[in-house]
Amino acid sequence: MRQKLVLMKVCFEYAKQIAEYRQEFLDCGDSMDGCGSLRRIEDPFEYIQRSIDCENLETMGKDRIEKGRVPATQFMLIRETDNRLIGMIQIRHYFNDYLSKFGGHIGYSVRPSERRKGYAKEMLKMALPYCKEIGLDKVMITCIDSNVASEKTICSCGGVYESTIYEPDEKVNLKRFWISL
Repeated sequence: MRQKLVLMKVCFEYAKQIAEYRQEFLDCGDSMDGCGSLRRIEDPFEYIQRSIDCENLETMGKDRIEKGRVPATQFMLIRETDNRLIGMIQIRHYFNDYLSKFGGHIGYSVRPSERRKGYAKEMLKMALPYCKEIGLDKVMITCIDSNVASEKTICSCGGVYESTIYEPDEKVNLKRFWISL
């Protein structure tokens, strides 16, 4: 990767770019994996505040806990040369029942206009030390079985295939991988 990249927690300074990131996915009809509630929340300021609040149980809000959410940290991948938001990655601090089967510890995405440039691999590599920092010794990541690019990204960062499982809500087969930290 030739360009300098920075992984940082979501912040209000990037509200406009987060809105543009969201819109690019909506325009392409693509999923926003690893973005938390971004698909549902139009207001980037509300999204950023919710992401910050979801970092720990005390600030998450009882309604989110009751809906089976877990604390998660939302990061952005920023390309320093032009200060552009390239990707997003969410790290879930531990599993609930759904995450242990289908979601995993990590979800991520790269904006459609910046794909196939190695950004997902770099972002995932940069996020793994944080996983260790919050006490994880291994992480699970899933991807749809037809998403060859994501599978290659996961494997290039040490992912070891475990199994494929059917996710009934989305009606997709998900490949499950583990990365030891």
